[in-house]
Amino acid sequence: MTIQDSFGRPLRDLRISVTDRCNFRCTYCMPAEIFGESYQFLPKEEVLTFEEITRLARVFVGLGVNKLRITGGEPLLRTELPQLVAMLYSIDPSVDLTLTTNAYLLPQQAQALKDAGLKRITVSLDTIDDQIFREMNGRGFPVQRVLDGIDSAVQVGLSPVKINAVVQKGVNDHTVVDLARYFKGTGHIVRFIEYMDVGNRNGWKWDHVVSAADIVKQIDAELPLEPVESNYHGEVANRYRYQDGDGEIGVIASVTMPFCGDCTRARLSTDGKIYTCLFASDGMDLRDFLRAGASDDELIERVAGIWNRRSDRYSEERTELAPVQNGRQKVEMYHIGG
Repeated sequence: MTIQDSFGRPLRDLRISVTDRCNFRCTYCMPAEIFGESYQFLPKEEVLTFEEITRLARVFVGLGVNKLRITGGEPLLRTELPQLVAMLYSIDPSVDLTLTTNAYLLPQQAQALKDAGLKRITVSLDTIDDQIFREMNGRGFPVQRVLDGIDSAVQVGLSPVKINAVVQKGVNDHTVVDLARYFKGTGHIVRFIEYMDVGNRNGWKWDHVVSAADIVKQIDAELPLEPVESNYHGEVANRYRYQDGDGEIGVIASVTMPFCGDCTRARLSTDGKIYTCLFASDGMDLRDFLRAGASDDELIERVAGIWNRRSDRYSEERTELAPVQNGRQKVEMYHIGG
């Protein structure tokens, strides 16, 4: 069964947030001055169980989803995560089952995740410069811990690894080429992401954004690039390969070149709400509906109805309003996993 929203966009990708907690305090997501030791995260009873996640994921796969991505917070903080991976894998082994992580805990879990059926991972790593990385993660963690995590993924066969780097002007933009050079020739793909106004707590401003075009220009000046066709319709990253054939990079330009028209993604929050846009203000409840005894048919009807009514195009609207900022309240990224 295939469903479409009001703009004719199909539902293909479900991102599942398994925890709202994280061991990092990255300034653009969970700044330490707000998410301190006294911050109250969701109590256990409000968090979806593995069985509930799996049941909902099965509904989404039945509606056309062919990619399940496990996110957080930091998903490796969720106890017994390989068990959930195995449950999701059992829905349909052909579904692309992936995970996004900061990789800090990956060395201890990579083999179990691979054995459970995980196919790929994406690692968040904003810079290869150790001092800047320590400052950006808000905890003083060294970059080597992330590199060790990437190595552990490679050792168990979770490769090629995608590496996501959020680029902020005046923070890490001068280290872009170094990051590209470090992973050039490894088979891994670095994807440089324009700094986005996700949530309302990161102090985002237009002049903090380094455009994808400038990122490509900066890398191309030292490591010549050429554009490559997308792998599939709706791929968020614009692809470029090195002219010497030694790998590729991607740039995600959701601020300067919005791709709302091709967006096929839904997000399931830690507490069981479905969000049809990364920049949404509110989610639609599935958890309480499920816990009240909804049948599979009723869940299918509810999800299909939510998607059929979808008309989100926030990034396009933000660009149309430039340079005026859209001041509406938006869900925080750690709650729905980016």
